Amino acid sequence: MISLSGEYECKIDDRGRIKLPQKLISALGDKRTLEFIINRGFDNNLIMYPKEVWEQKTKEINQLNIYDKRHRDVIRYFYRGATEVTNDSADRILLPAPLRTYAGIDKEVILFAFNNMIELWSKEGYQQMINEEPEDFSSLVQEVFATNNTKDNQNV
Repeated sequence: MISLSGEYECKIDDRGRIKLPQKLISALGDKRTLEFIINRGFDNNLIMYPKEVWEQKTKEINQLNIYDKRHRDVIRYFYRGATEVTNDSADRILLPAPLRTYAGIDKEVILFAFNNMIELWSKEGYQQMINEEPEDFSSLVQEVFATNNTKDNQNV
């Protein structure tokens, strides 16, 4: 099972590539070739899934009913722009230009790794998201976990 965490600031080179931080590479098992699917996120950011995680997500999405318009919209949005990327010999990955444009990513990118995925944010977008954090985080956690109170969530 993949368990990622951390915030990493990376520079984008002239070809649109970023060098993956060594801590992330280690967390992914130090494989020589790392395969990811990168796609649009929910908040003007990008999400990068390790390929095996993407395959699990697609199984969930593929269970949706294509005869229901809302489901079709979710399917289309989920797959639209999805691009497979792999690291090169210098552990760089190419961020596709249309996805960089969508997320407003130019010269710097923040990688925010959690659970089994990595969010990619423009530096400005990430700072804005941080600045919009709720005033009372404790109350927010209580509210969210009260509505999703499973045994696994009781030890947060």
